[in-house]
Amino acid sequence: IPSSLDLYIPFGRRLFSSLSSQQQAQLKDSKFQVPWATAMSGSEMKKAEAEPRRVYVPGPVIVGSGPSGLATAACLKGQGVPYLVLERENCIASLWNLKTYDRLRLHLPKFFCQLPHLPFPSDFPLYPTKEQFIHYLETYAQQFGIRPRFGECVTSAEFDAGTGFWKLKTAAGGEFICRWLVVATGENADPAVPSIPGIEEFQGRIVHTSQYKSGWEFQGQKVLVVGCGNSGMEVCLDLCDSGARATMVVRNT
Repeated sequence: IPSSLDLYIPFGRRLFSSLSSQQQAQLKDSKFQVPWATAMSGSEMKKAEAEPRRVYVPGPVIVGSGPSGLATAACLKGQGVPYLVLERENCIASLWNLKTYDRLRLHLPKFFCQLPHLPFPSDFPLYPTKEQFIHYLETYAQQFGIRPRFGECVTSAEFDAGTGFWKLKTAAGGEFICRWLVVATGENADPAVPSIPGIEEFQGRIVHTSQYKSGWEFQGQKVLVVGCGNSGMEVCLDLCDSGARATMVVRNT
């Protein structure tokens, strides 16, 4: 059995026995892997991890390993409930790790942003930096033994009302069956790019804030910032501080 599933071993038999006889039979007949059911040799494990497979999760599947996904996993573990976290990227908190600009800080005081059961370190400032927040999240995952299954991008989730199971499929070819599903993908996981007539004729560089890192690469250049939300305001300030000639346009007055 893939090592990423060994956390279910203490709980699997009890939860499996709580299923109806029809549900148990369906799992066995469908050849789903039940994480605690068998032991594999090293070669068998490598083969299983390399091939598309179907896995029964005796607890919730959590999609996303950002702050919400991590907090959910920690609370479930505290109640003795097994779970599996699926993450499409290769790290936790992928939005913070991969799609944020260098000068980013939390926009709220830290005591509004800490996760359950673990406060921020006392020496962190009131508004922690991006690096400090990522370090806090990594420490959180380590302390609560949260080990997401990386590289698993969920492409579909269907609920079968007849059996009471969710069936999830991933781009890597995996299938997961579970009784509960937690969607923790975040509201800003994918860029929202407006459709602007004629933008394809623009000869300059177009950058979404999820790709922006620092204003120094635009030093001395004219830059138009579209939008004045938190990201737009901070990026515009960063551009000005870095010697760029920034202008902001706002849809509403």
